[in-house]
Amino acid sequence: MMIRSAIARRLSSKPTSSSSSYAWLTATTSTTSFELVDQSLHGNHQKRRSSTSSLPVGLPSYMRAAVFWEPNKPLSIEEFHIPRPKSGEILIKTKACGVCHSDLHVLKGELPFASPCVVGHEITGEVVEHGPATDKKITERLPIGSNVVGAFIMPCGSCFFCSKGHDDLCEDFFAYNRAKGTLYDGETRLFLRSSGKPVYMYSMGGLAEYCVVPANGLAILPKSLPYTESAILGCAVFTAYGAMAHAAEVRPGDSVAIIGTGGVGSSCLQIARAFGASDIIAVDIQDDKLQKAKIFGATHVINAAKEDAVEKLLEITGGKGVDVAVEALGKPQTFLQCTQSVRDGGKAVFIGLTAAGAIGEVDINRLVRRKIKIIGSYGGRARQDLPKIVRLAESGIFDLTSAVSRKYKFEESDTAFQDLNQGKIVGRAVVEIM
Repeated sequence: MMIRSAIARRLSSKPTSSSSSYAWLTATTSTTSFELVDQSLHGNHQKRRSSTSSLPVGLPSYMRAAVFWEPNKPLSIEEFHIPRPKSGEILIKTKACGVCHSDLHVLKGELPFASPCVVGHEITGEVVEHGPATDKKITERLPIGSNVVGAFIMPCGSCFFCSKGHDDLCEDFFAYNRAKGTLYDGETRLFLRSSGKPVYMYSMGGLAEYCVVPANGLAILPKSLPYTESAILGCAVFTAYGAMAHAAEVRPGDSVAIIGTGGVGSSCLQIARAFGASDIIAVDIQDDKLQKAKIFGATHVINAAKEDAVEKLLEITGGKGVDVAVEALGKPQTFLQCTQSVRDGGKAVFIGLTAAGAIGEVDINRLVRRKIKIIGSYGGRARQDLPKIVRLAESGIFDLTSAVSRKYKFEESDTAFQDLNQGKIVGRAVVEIM
């Protein structure tokens, strides 16, 4: 009785958010009391769900998603209640989801993130439902049945940075999604069918048959573009475009070096070519990636495992270095190579994520005396850039077909990330969901 009374007192002051309630319970109750409280929470989830509007015609009650439980453990396919969008959000029937190193960092425990969660942040799909009270302009822009592509940075549209057009710095995205695994009301949209327990979302949680995406993170995908290959537009190409257009500000005639030619790095090569760069130098340690880099626009390739990358790059550029160097790996060694590769007054742009707490070194005196610019870039600006990126693909300027080298079935999601971790994927891989 004393335990039940204590639980009752704690429940009377519990947070209002369902997802934060679950985190609070796991942190503040014993195993015995958790079992009692979880039954109450499960009932609350069911009550909350039954009070929502009825499902649209043709929409199933349940779906499957790939769940990450803890670092270095396989993803498992679990059943979920169909997620429901709120105002300003769109429910997407997911068609394809890209396989990205950012997800892999989470799966390996290198980037802290709430768990259990559904990863996947690079999606295409079909609009099946608008959240209630969603603005008419949004519903007209993204009508039911339309094909869409989603950006991994999903801007709220109204914070300090979004109001200035800097969607890539959206305060709510970082404060809620990246810090807590929720959308911007502080709640997840994912609840397990078996228990009703909440599961967190990495971006929209795209490795699922359905996902909820804030409308500002979506753009129309023309019928002429395929679902599978177009999935990479939302991260690999989106990240590359943000780096080349906003951080590097590549201009016609610029010389550019890309260090690391995986999915994002190879996209940087294509964007650099589209922007009119002259010398485009690809640096990697795998010959197969370097050979493919030539298809994407590289005029020179350097195998850093066989020769000094910086010395070779300086030789190619007549001792000056490049106007722009982009680091797409997230390693301390390549961080230093990037800063050493740029000319006086040049820009070193960093887009590769790494394990939390990793430190990169830089020659301070050269940085100061030669006006070297060091710039971080996380991604593009969804509302402005995503439609432009779609047009690059639609016009054929960006080659989607060559960029996607592997395709996996939904049930092979864990295998896809194992292959990525083992370096078996050249370019980008995509999981086909429906």
